[in-house]
Amino acid sequence: MIKRLVILLSVAVLGLGILMLFTYDIIKFDWVSFMEIQPSYKAMEDPLPVPPNSIPVEGAAYVPGMGAPVNPVTSDKISLARGEQLFRINCAQCHGPTGMGDGVIGTFFQFKPANLTASAVQNKSDGAIFLVISTGVPGRMPPLNENLMVRDRWDIVNYLRTLKK
Repeated sequence: MIKRLVILLSVAVLGLGILMLFTYDIIKFDWVSFMEIQPSYKAMEDPLPVPPNSIPVEGAAYVPGMGAPVNPVTSDKISLARGEQLFRINCAQCHGPTGMGDGVIGTFFQFKPANLTASAVQNKSDGAIFLVISTGVPGRMPPLNENLMVRDRWDIVNYLRTLKK
């Protein structure tokens, strides 16, 4: 009787030991799952293009090929406060807290970020600055149209006007 109990216990321990080998991935066994065979994208990896003739949820910000848009947001106290806050969150790491192009991250780039207080930037129209924020500069600045709403971008344009030398 004791002999049978020892044999039964030995078989149970051996079975549990083999099960633990698979449980703790000492012996790996790949299970087929449908998640592995689906097309997937990592964050910011080749995002899908915008469907043709589509309009953003918040409406069209500008019409391509029709020139720079006109600033619909008045430069009031609220717009400047929002613009400053959004600038500090989205722009200051490259352009610096005062817009001089001396941000912490900007020093590591091959091309120095633009000095937003310079006359070359300040002499541009509001719509031209809005388009640069929206579409970016190829190889230098990413487009922020997916990160910022239309109103947010106009608030940043209004705030940039206060950064004159």
